[in-house]
Amino acid sequence: MGCFEYDKAIEIWHKIAKYNENEPPSFEIELYKKMLNIFHVSDFYYFIFNCPMAQIEWASNSITKVLGLASPKDFTIEFILNHIHPDDLPYFIDFENKVTAFFNQLPPEKVLKYKVSYDYRIRRLDGKYIRILQQAVTIQTNENGAVLRIIDVHTDISHLKKENGSTLSFIGLDGEPSYNDFATSNAPTVTKDKLTNKEKEILNLLSIGKTSIEVADTLFISKHTVDTHRKNMLKKTKCRSMIELMMNQIGDNY
Repeated sequence: MGCFEYDKAIEIWHKIAKYNENEPPSFEIELYKKMLNIFHVSDFYYFIFNCPMAQIEWASNSITKVLGLASPKDFTIEFILNHIHPDDLPYFIDFENKVTAFFNQLPPEKVLKYKVSYDYRIRRLDGKYIRILQQAVTIQTNENGAVLRIIDVHTDISHLKKENGSTLSFIGLDGEPSYNDFATSNAPTVTKDKLTNKEKEILNLLSIGKTSIEVADTLFISKHTVDTHRKNMLKKTKCRSMIELMMNQIGDNY
């Protein structure tokens, strides 16, 4: 893996942490609750990722069996990025961008209420590639909604899935809506280049929380005109909702 991919990944994780410094890891109880209630695993390992520091703080001993490492201490971000299959690394970076965009637009009280899921191939120490399902849940945040610590579970699904490609899903917890197959590794990223200048202007205002009526008042146009632009934007970008379009638009700016 080149320096560009490493720097890009670190930049993404700093943004989801909103550049916060390290904070005390007072999350043990929450960690075990998440483990028991969310993940269903077979051959797996799990670890704690510190977003502000972009470091793995702790990994389970089962990582030695799944990846063939001598010690959990050998499992680092550098190891992950250097051992992801070269064909899967671009969509890993793209998906992490979309994850950052998604969480940064959530209200602070909802950051703990989503699980992220997608899969990719990673090379064991013996050179063999396996396909792992990555599931991640935020376990520590702050009053501003900054993602501080994440628990990741990597499950070996090589025996379940043989084909290449992956989809990114945001699974809502505690009654929050889910966004299944939100993005695929084969689909091009939606960009603002498909939108007119007026549509971009409307989308930017909507993405900062303005309603259609407020957008209409700001731009001195009717609410009907705003609603028409919204429908046209969804049609031309093939997005299923405005939140999907907003997240793609935000992701393009990272």
